[in-house]
Amino acid sequence: MQRWLFLLWSTVAQKILMALTGLALIGFVVVHLLGNFALLQGGDAFNSYAHFLESFGGLLIVSELGLIALFALHVITALTVTLANRKARGKPYILSDNAGGASRKTLSSRTMIVTGVVLFLFIVIHVWMFKYGPGEAQGYRTEINGVEMRDLHRLVVESFKNGWISAGYVAVMVFLGFHLRHAFWSAFQSLGIHHPKATPLIYGAGGVLAVALAAGFLMLPIWIYFAGGGV
Repeated sequence: MQRWLFLLWSTVAQKILMALTGLALIGFVVVHLLGNFALLQGGDAFNSYAHFLESFGGLLIVSELGLIALFALHVITALTVTLANRKARGKPYILSDNAGGASRKTLSSRTMIVTGVVLFLFIVIHVWMFKYGPGEAQGYRTEINGVEMRDLHRLVVESFKNGWISAGYVAVMVFLGFHLRHAFWSAFQSLGIHHPKATPLIYGAGGVLAVALAAGFLMLPIWIYFAGGGV
């Protein structure tokens, strides 16, 4: 039994688990961004989308708990692997250039812990502001096709019309881009998917994905701040 537990929590197993949870979280980020694009269609479209998600009730809660567990597992394995690597080295690397071969030492790779902490804090604040922020009881309500629902669109617009909030959001999206830049490629490396021909493609795809997601998220507060978000 102890041997199985050791194998399940070995460094290799931790790296694989970190890679799988990381890719799953990237998938969630993509879906979340696509849903947020409803903001570009106006208040009714975005509120209808948010109300549709809320209509899942208990299933939504289970999904959210699963997402929290996924995120927690990713953070734990990431910290464990990082500490194990530092302990194995004995001292930090002096050189910051690529080590050659499959190595990709970049600013993104060297700041993974920093960008990860920033993203964690952002997620806590983001959820607190919008999911647990003012609701129907505080006057944030609207009616669409005879159905009364929370006016989340109004809350989002009011928040992003605040220059400090929008600027902070944009800054965090830059951190997101840096984090994803290395995370995507690193996940495939941890899963053992690397080849002289495939690795450059995966590395390039990670860069494109990072830029696309960061740009997609940061365009929303900028559009709302300068154009009013359709209000």
